[in-house]
Amino acid sequence: MGTHLLLDFFGTIVEYSPSRTDQGYHGSYALLCGRGCRLTYPEFLAAWSAVAAEFDRRSDVDEREFSMTELGAEFLRRALGGTPDPADVETFVTTYLGEWSSGIRYLAGMPDLLAGLAAEHRLAVVTNTHRADLVPGHLTAMGVAHHVDAVITSVEVGWRKPHPAIYAAALDALGVPASGAVFVGDTYVADYAGPEAVGIRSYLIDPARRHPVPDGRRLDSLADLPGLLGGG
Repeated sequence: MGTHLLLDFFGTIVEYSPSRTDQGYHGSYALLCGRGCRLTYPEFLAAWSAVAAEFDRRSDVDEREFSMTELGAEFLRRALGGTPDPADVETFVTTYLGEWSSGIRYLAGMPDLLAGLAAEHRLAVVTNTHRADLVPGHLTAMGVAHHVDAVITSVEVGWRKPHPAIYAAALDALGVPASGAVFVGDTYVADYAGPEAVGIRSYLIDPARRHPVPDGRRLDSLADLPGLLGGG
C-alpha cells in the first residue's frame, strides 16, 4: 500500500456553496414560526447569519470548533426569547442541514477516482464541519464511504484546520507519521500551509493560480493527483 492520503471534503471531493443563506430554508423557517417566532423570512436569514458570524469570529481567533447544536441553541434562544428544548434544537439543526446540503454537488467521476486512489493508498477525509455525521452521510450517499479508512472532523477533534491537532488526529487514525502522508485540499491555509507546517507534504487545488505554491504541488482538480504523487 502506497502513501496515505488525507483529503479535504468541501471543495475537493464535492462542490458546494459555503453560504449559510443562499439555499432555501423554508422548512427551517416554518419550524421556527411553529414555535412562535414572529420574524419575517428575510429577518430570519439575517438573524441566523448574524449569530453564525459571531461564532465564526470566535473560532477565527483560536481555531476552536463549534457544533451546529451550540449554534442552533443560541440562535433559537435569541429568536424565541428563552432556553430552547434540546429536541427542538435537534429538529431545527437537522432540517437546516438538510436544506443547506442542497447546495452540495457530487462530481461526475469522483467515485471511480476515489476507488482508484484507494486501490493504491489508504484514504482519510479531514474536514472542517460543525456536525459529525454530515460528511460521513454524504460519503455514504456518494457510494464511496467504503474507500475511506477514517473521517476526521473538526467538531469531534475540537479544533479546525489549520490547528495542528486536527492533522495529528488524522495521522493517529491511520497510524502513520507526517512523513508518510500527503494532504490534498482547496484552501491555502487549511489544506496547504497548515499541513506543510507539521511536516505533511501537501497539494493545493488552485486552478486560478492564486496562491504561492510550487507548480508541482498545484492541481486543477483532485483528478490530477495520481499523476503527481510520484513527484515532489
